[in-house]
Amino acid sequence: MTRAHWTFALALAVTACTPGGAASTGGGGGGGNVTTIDVNLTLSQPVKTPYGISGGMTPPVTTVPVGAVIQFTNTDGFAHTASLIPGSTFPNASPLTSAATTQHGNTISTANWTSGAMQAGTSSQPITVDKAGTYLYGCYFHFGAPMKGAIVAQ
Repeated sequence: MTRAHWTFALALAVTACTPGGAASTGGGGGGGNVTTIDVNLTLSQPVKTPYGISGGMTPPVTTVPVGAVIQFTNTDGFAHTASLIPGSTFPNASPLTSAATTQHGNTISTANWTSGAMQAGTSSQPITVDKAGTYLYGCYFHFGAPMKGAIVAQ
């Protein structure tokens, strides 16, 4: 670990222990109030969550405060989407249509928000967490893999 990494880790630990401080809950990267969710089918193994089986998203459940910004980053070798799934649990069959491949929405409460087809090494648009709630999402291409995750906004 480099000195810069140690400095960042220490700063993050101090911030998390400071009243009013917040640590990023994202899967790597991000700065300020941006939480990054890593999208990678080959590295993120399926796990059980309160919403059903999640895979391909790190973390599988991301908890953020209202006002935070979420961004999905595709670290895999092929295209993925992060697209809103209606409901309180992951459905057995994909509810996503080809419309999920075209980027739409920049707030978490926007109906049918989607990152669009993110090619390998690219990121989604920033999505502002504007309303508390639980938001399920999945990949149009790999929904059954099971490439799904959840965002809990408090």
